Amino acid sequence: TDAVTAFNNYMVRKGFSENTMKAFRNDLKILINFLDGATPLHRITTQHLEEFLEWLQFERGKPCSAKTLARRITTLKVFFGWVHGIHVIGTDPAEPIVQMPAKTPLPNVLRDDEIGRLVRTAQDYLWDRNKPDARPYLLISLLLQSGMKKAECARLLITDIDISRPQAPELRIQYAEERHAHKNRTLPLTATIVPSFQQYLDQYKPEQFLFECTPRNLEYVLDEVGQRADIKRTQVGFETLRWTCALRDYRTGMSEEQLRQKMGLSKISWRETREKIFQLANR
Repeated sequence: TDAVTAFNNYMVRKGFSENTMKAFRNDLKILINFLDGATPLHRITTQHLEEFLEWLQFERGKPCSAKTLARRITTLKVFFGWVHGIHVIGTDPAEPIVQMPAKTPLPNVLRDDEIGRLVRTAQDYLWDRNKPDARPYLLISLLLQSGMKKAECARLLITDIDISRPQAPELRIQYAEERHAHKNRTLPLTATIVPSFQQYLDQYKPEQFLFECTPRNLEYVLDEVGQRADIKRTQVGFETLRWTCALRDYRTGMSEEQLRQKMGLSKISWRETREKIFQLANR
């Protein structure tokens, strides 16, 4: 357990996400219980770990999906690789274990014709004679141009959109925590966003956050516009627009490093994302 505490500190220093740290801690807790907490670190063998994985899948009595199993193997590899790397143990018992690739389905992306319909439908809200609404167009434009995540969008401040140079507006995505510094980025926006941004401010009069409603409300906005645009193949949401943006950037020749930074991903997270983008591009 001392090793787990030290490992937790290592994960914090390395900027692992809260979800990853929580999952890794839980996986190690299950391992400690399986080994009765009595086996010293240097006595844990590859056979112990293989028996543990066998038990998880067939004897524990709780479901263990391919995705969960793959993550638990990753936990073992990262933890024992770290313990071995700092010379607490002589050999890494997790090194020979074969990683099971979890087959996660490819994310949904919009086709060019669907993007066109979505943007035109959002413009219909913007120009509605009876009840003009700038929010759908502003939201969809920001997501298609920046590929930001739902949580990043929900945290945006009014001041994060800089229109001091109307021909070259910019979007700032900022994180307060130091360990997320690699996710801070400034992204260019097209000049067409400026009038809708100003119209939105006039209509909604936000005081601090750009979108003062809940993230769930923004999901409803996207879904409604998607339905009105007659996009039936997939639901229009934050994830769909994030991947759509990434795929478009990749196809128009953005370098991998630029795309990684634009998406706010660490080099480790980028590996899996990169593979999915390649697969989507070659479909």
